[in-house]
Amino acid sequence: MAHPGLEELVARFQAARHSGDIGKPSEEQLRLHRELFETCPAFTQNALFLAWLMQRRLWTAGDGGGESEGAFKEIQRLLEQAVLGSYRSAPALVELGFFLDTYRDSAHEAAKLYEEAATKASATLKDAWWGLLRYWNAERTKETLEKALQLGALAEKMFPDAPELIEELMTTRKYAGQEGLLGPEQS
Repeated sequence: MAHPGLEELVARFQAARHSGDIGKPSEEQLRLHRELFETCPAFTQNALFLAWLMQRRLWTAGDGGGESEGAFKEIQRLLEQAVLGSYRSAPALVELGFFLDTYRDSAHEAAKLYEEAATKASATLKDAWWGLLRYWNAERTKETLEKALQLGALAEKMFPDAPELIEELMTTRKYAGQEGLLGPEQS
């Protein structure tokens, strides 16, 4: 049997997600998400969402005694798979960290995951801001240059050692000066 395509996986995910109330997950909803996970464990969004639904169900059901430990093991396995399948993406790391901190009393391990997630998220943010600055500089309208100046000021504070951002901000200031958006001391 051929592996389903991405479009089919997304359609199945959406169908499973909308098959019940996410505030109070049903057995049917959990079953559909589990089946999708078995079909494609690397589909990270489903693994994260299934783990979240299971946690939500435990919160709303109260203490399930021995059943809770089995659910916790399944949730942890799902989150570990999501971390692996996402190549240790920031959202998956945060979710696993939250779970370990909240349910496994592993604050130290969670902190390491949060630090890794913050580093990855920071790198993504820096790249996204650089892209926005480049786009707004290319557009070169009063509105886009004003947005670029605001974002550039924040980017300069958060990433002072990022030459690509600083270079793009210098371009922004040059264009803003030409448009009369900066005083001579600012250009």
